[in-house]
Amino acid sequence: MKGLVLLMNITLPLKDPIPIFSLVLFIILLAPIILRKFRIPSIIGLIIAGMLIGDNGFKIIEKGSIDLFSKAGLLYIMFLAGLELDMTEFRKNRYRSMVFGGFTFLIPLLMGFVVCRYVLQFNFMATLLVSSMFATHTLVAYPLASRLGITKNEAVTVAVGGTIITDTLVLLILAIITGAQAGNLNTYFWVKLGISLTIFALIILWLMPMLGRWFFKKIKDDKTSHFIFVLALVFASAFLAELAGVEGIIGAFLAGLALNQLIPHTSPLMNRIEFVGNALFIPFFLISVGMLVDLRVLLKGPEALMIAGTLTVMALSSKWLAAFFTQLSFKYTPTQRNVIFGLSSAHAAATIAVILIGYNMGIVDENVLNGTVVLILITCLTGSFVTENAGRRLAIQEIENKPAPQEQPERILVPVSNPDKLEALLDFAVMIKDSNAPTPIYPLAVVQDDAEAKEKIHLTNKMMEKAVIHAAATESEVQVVTRIDLNVSDGITRATKELLITDLILGWTDKTSTTDRWLGNIFGTTLDNVLQRVWETVYVCNFHTPLNTTKKMVLVLPPNTAYELGFMHYLQKLFMLSKQAGARLVIYCDAKTQSIVQAYAEQTKNNADFSFRQLDGLDDFLILSKEVSADDLIVVVTARKSTLSYNAYMDSIPAKLERHFKDNNVILLYPEQREFDALEAGLQPEDLTLAPIQEQIANLNKLGKAVKRIFKK
Repeated sequence: MKGLVLLMNITLPLKDPIPIFSLVLFIILLAPIILRKFRIPSIIGLIIAGMLIGDNGFKIIEKGSIDLFSKAGLLYIMFLAGLELDMTEFRKNRYRSMVFGGFTFLIPLLMGFVVCRYVLQFNFMATLLVSSMFATHTLVAYPLASRLGITKNEAVTVAVGGTIITDTLVLLILAIITGAQAGNLNTYFWVKLGISLTIFALIILWLMPMLGRWFFKKIKDDKTSHFIFVLALVFASAFLAELAGVEGIIGAFLAGLALNQLIPHTSPLMNRIEFVGNALFIPFFLISVGMLVDLRVLLKGPEALMIAGTLTVMALSSKWLAAFFTQLSFKYTPTQRNVIFGLSSAHAAATIAVILIGYNMGIVDENVLNGTVVLILITCLTGSFVTENAGRRLAIQEIENKPAPQEQPERILVPVSNPDKLEALLDFAVMIKDSNAPTPIYPLAVVQDDAEAKEKIHLTNKMMEKAVIHAAATESEVQVVTRIDLNVSDGITRATKELLITDLILGWTDKTSTTDRWLGNIFGTTLDNVLQRVWETVYVCNFHTPLNTTKKMVLVLPPNTAYELGFMHYLQKLFMLSKQAGARLVIYCDAKTQSIVQAYAEQTKNNADFSFRQLDGLDDFLILSKEVSADDLIVVVTARKSTLSYNAYMDSIPAKLERHFKDNNVILLYPEQREFDALEAGLQPEDLTLAPIQEQIANLNKLGKAVKRIFKK
């Protein structure tokens, strides 16, 4: 009865945060589901829902009641745009982003200036304000591009880079206009603006990455703290941007760029950031955009209708021309041009901010304000439709252009015995795994067959539950494997053969005897036994700090390794690891290996950030100590005995790594190999290193003589 009384007393618009929050959540849930049946993008559904519940609709929700979440949603969109940006691709195409940023700023500004000044008869200050409003745009459709998986396409990268350029310039113009209107446009204004922007940029782009790397190193296991830390930095960056005299969206975008290399795209943290944004913050922002729209302004006379129509046509046509000239400049396809246009045509947050400031200062009147609101609705709908259709075609084209998958799909096995190293090894497996591979990651637990086997299985199952939970946070599929065998090496070997494993990831063990260390074998006998019977790619990993804190990745390639069977396979994995970890790759090798790596990168169109250092032989291995810092990841490619690239010096490398690089993350890599791989790979006989073969022949001769002596006796 009490509940019924409360229901009868509810008045509109809603003011209590509980029913407001509940209603908005149901809208976020149901609007996309309903409109999906009509093939309407979910973004448009949320905008339309905002129109219905706002002040200009049925007045269900009080104006300003969701401003906090909507502001957070806008900042989140810009943050995700910076975070998901492929930094290697962005650096590679930064000039193209600058060109598009110039087009999408100057073309709307110049066209708008002519139309506003000579067609709509605005005064100079109103003309400058409205024409600069045409130049800005909001990445409303970016979540669509992210959902379609095209964010790494050059067209999307260029569009995002151009967005930050044009929005920054527009917001600087706005600061100048407000300063001029207030009569403060003097030397002090310019000096203050320049100094504040410089300090702001240094804090975000220099200090923030250092702070992030320190935090992730110190707080390794608290996933909740990682998320809160990132969220706090985003909003602090937005606040610092406003203190510097520009809009908060600039700070949020730069925060994404600053943290880009510290948050791998396949990490659990990235998954949590995207989930919270797409499920909560961004939908609130889209609903708030709809609440600004008032279609009744079209009924207020021909002047309002003419201004609304002129502003809308000008906004769309100028953005299309900017995308068209970008297409001509860089020979993009029509589909890429449409994606750029779709992403850059929507006007929302910065647009309404510019016009509202102008309206409150008396620069523009109500007709311009209402016309801008109509412009926001039409451009958001247009941008969403164009991005949805063009993005879908672009995604299909990218899938069709990808090379055919290998006959044997990759299968990654991760034997685990130490729970403390489980997450680090799984994170590494996720980073090097091909996202398009249909196979799961296989965590393996080997239980020795003895009287305590049953008790050990129960403990092992608990450890494997932890592996499943951790992998689920990255949306990676795992298939737990448990083996009971005579010893660990036999269990690993049998599992590798049964599951058709292509990549085996092992943890670096510290449980070795004094004799093993004196002989330089820090792994004991387990790894030796595995390497004698497993010929697939093996990674022996020793991780002290999270891989996302890596500054530089050092790869050591010994002579002749390029002629081994597994060379291309592990090189592709290491390029992928470099990009996921956000670390530049420095390759130490001889001249011949360098030319092969460069040819491979050109052939596969690999855009990883890598460079070379001369290293003619492993005897110079310790020269690395002069150029390696504590934040660097060291990957040393070695070889099994009696194979083409094997060198006796390799036997001492594990001990040298432990002695001279004990604080670094280290990977010792044994490539996939077969006997006489070099001849099958096309290596010329004069290039062969014959020492291993001669050693084998000498051993066979000795064995033959011994057998003859036995038979004689």
